[in-house]
Amino acid sequence: MLNPEAKLNPKLFDKDVEQIPIRKGFGEGLLAAGEADERVVGLCADLNESTQMHLFAKKFPNRFIEVGVAEQNLVTVASGMAAMGKIPFVSSYAMFSPGRNWEQIRTTICYNDRPVKIAGSHAGVSVGPDGGTHQAIEDIAIMRVLPNMCVLSPCDAIEARKATMAAAQTKTPTYIRLAREKTPVITTEETPFEIGKAQVFYKSPHSRVGIIATGALVHKAILAACELEKDGIATTVLNLSTIKPLDEEAIIALARETGALVTVEEHQIAGGMGSAVAELLAQKNPVSIEFVGVRDRFGQSGTPTELLEHYGMGVSHIIEAAKKVHARH
Repeated sequence: MLNPEAKLNPKLFDKDVEQIPIRKGFGEGLLAAGEADERVVGLCADLNESTQMHLFAKKFPNRFIEVGVAEQNLVTVASGMAAMGKIPFVSSYAMFSPGRNWEQIRTTICYNDRPVKIAGSHAGVSVGPDGGTHQAIEDIAIMRVLPNMCVLSPCDAIEARKATMAAAQTKTPTYIRLAREKTPVITTEETPFEIGKAQVFYKSPHSRVGIIATGALVHKAILAACELEKDGIATTVLNLSTIKPLDEEAIIALARETGALVTVEEHQIAGGMGSAVAELLAQKNPVSIEFVGVRDRFGQSGTPTELLEHYGMGVSHIIEAAKKVHARH
């Protein structure tokens, strides 16, 4: 059943559940952060409508810089502005930022520990027809390895808005991973959110499998848990919206309770959220784990639904992984 303490959307199981692009939540959150603090500035690489930064640019034109198609300049200019006391947010497609400008992020932002907030939109294969060149499925891996970097992966538009507003108040470099397509609204205004804290979204009594999910696939993880419960496999779903720093306490507690975990992410399995979880548990509480994600392949053109199914990230694949790890345990 849904965790009542999470105060989730009661309609999330409905076929007509409201769907909003996660990136829209970023745009609304940036606007709210800008209204709350005049130090917040926005910089974009010629994609301000696609990344929803146009909301901020329209309201605060004197605090917005259109850098153009120059992603390396995007983050180095932002680093300089942060050194002068600003709170810069930069946005582009995740394949270009952090994909194209990773070295500049590493050296000018993280090495100097500047509080630049990097919004990588259109992450994952669900970008769809744009194809493999534009489908960022390596970004969690390259960002979580950077010292000083915080990595956020909100599950819906509401959580993305909260994450953006929270990031504006931190003093650390931060990466916010955003999906392009409309996704079901899972949370509500009352759902707790805190950077570094995971939330139990679904919990069956005496759970035997724990599903740790992040980003746009959290909804599919909840649907899978509901089906598993019908099949007699009690399951808990943990929404891991902060990939770095990990909520070690919550992950270890779930591992100890269930003894069997499935990680779910729209990203390469190698180096992603699942790898971060496995690294932690290998040291603190080893358990059996199955990984749902992209298995060492590039993306390709197709509809978002087709691609998620093709790359093994649908509800049925989560169920299959859960049954496999349950049987092994």
